[in-house]
Amino acid sequence: MMNNANQISKQTKLFGFIGEYAGVSRFSAVINKKFKENGDDVMMIPMNIRADDLYFTISNMKESHVNGAVISNEYVTEVLDLLDNANSMVKRSGMCDIVYKEGKTLRGDIFSMRVLTERLKDLRASKVAIIGVNHYAKAFSFLACGFNVSYFNDNLEELMAFTKEVDLQDADMNRLAHEMSVDFSSFDVLLDFSNFDSLSMIAKLPPVSFDMKNKKQFSALSKRADELNATYVSYDDMIDSFVAKAYIEIVKNKT
Repeated sequence: MMNNANQISKQTKLFGFIGEYAGVSRFSAVINKKFKENGDDVMMIPMNIRADDLYFTISNMKESHVNGAVISNEYVTEVLDLLDNANSMVKRSGMCDIVYKEGKTLRGDIFSMRVLTERLKDLRASKVAIIGVNHYAKAFSFLACGFNVSYFNDNLEELMAFTKEVDLQDADMNRLAHEMSVDFSSFDVLLDFSNFDSLSMIAKLPPVSFDMKNKKQFSALSKRADELNATYVSYDDMIDSFVAKAYIEIVKNKT
């Protein structure tokens, strides 16, 4: 059991939270509080890692005392080549947000998109609009059973290729461009997984809009939601939910 001084013993299982600005995120502090409350001899260490040091950090985890790591959103596509094992969702989506050390190997998984889908179910969302075709869009699409999803992108050929890649039949595909005026108010939720530098083409937003940006990253959706006085939810706004899921996954795999 972790003692009251939060001291690390030889038996303490160490996990990292790897990100460019990991030290300013609440993630590690919140999950460490949860470990302590539940008497788990586990501790998460925030690790501020620059992009050019990421390969060295992850690859050396196999020989370190760190048993795994949660990967911040800016690096979720960068760790794929460093994994020895990964489930099909990681391989097909091209992202990984949690890594476990198993012997001298690293196994990758995804937990954040499961949290997001559960959040949408809690909101009783049915009609979901997705902007973009990146790794988050792919991972969400694999978990989107039960949602009526419409897809938006500036490049329709790219969008068609995306729907084939994730095996979507008769997908509702829509072009989204700066010269347009688009009303999303008929949807329950908007998920922005794009790299648009502006979403000024959005005339109306649904009741809730999400992206996976942390507060150190520029969010076009956050800016547009503020302009339209609409509800916006960032990665940081969902940290308590992400921690709850990560806690379960880490404790389950800490042996």
